[in-house]
Amino acid sequence: MPLSEDEERILLEIEENLYESDPELAREVSETTVYTKSFKNLKWSLLVFLLGVVSMLLTLSISFLVAFGAFLLMLFSALAIERNARNLGRTGIQQAAQSSMWAEKGIKLGDSSQKFRDLMKDRFRRDNHG
Repeated sequence: MPLSEDEERILLEIEENLYESDPELAREVSETTVYTKSFKNLKWSLLVFLLGVVSMLLTLSISFLVAFGAFLLMLFSALAIERNARNLGRTGIQQAAQSSMWAEKGIKLGDSSQKFRDLMKDRFRRDNHG
């Protein structure tokens, strides 16, 4: 059921007030998705894995135990990579790529949500009259 014009107007006013009263919160809300935490954890896990590889290679000739510790670090970070990649899934990875592209272009939440609302209005009008 689509929103009435009054409801849409009220939502737009709330959104505008949010941007005026707390632009930092509005920016954070527009950039945060359900996948943000998993994506951030995935990046950290990749970094720790690479650190483990480098430290294992550097310490292998010095101490077997230290190199084994680096291997364990790699193993646990690989498990974290797998877990976070599963949490993200294909949709999360696509959304993370899109959100970074949107951030570079300076597209705000209001811009994309207005486009979505316009698209939905056109879609429902076609379904009701077609």
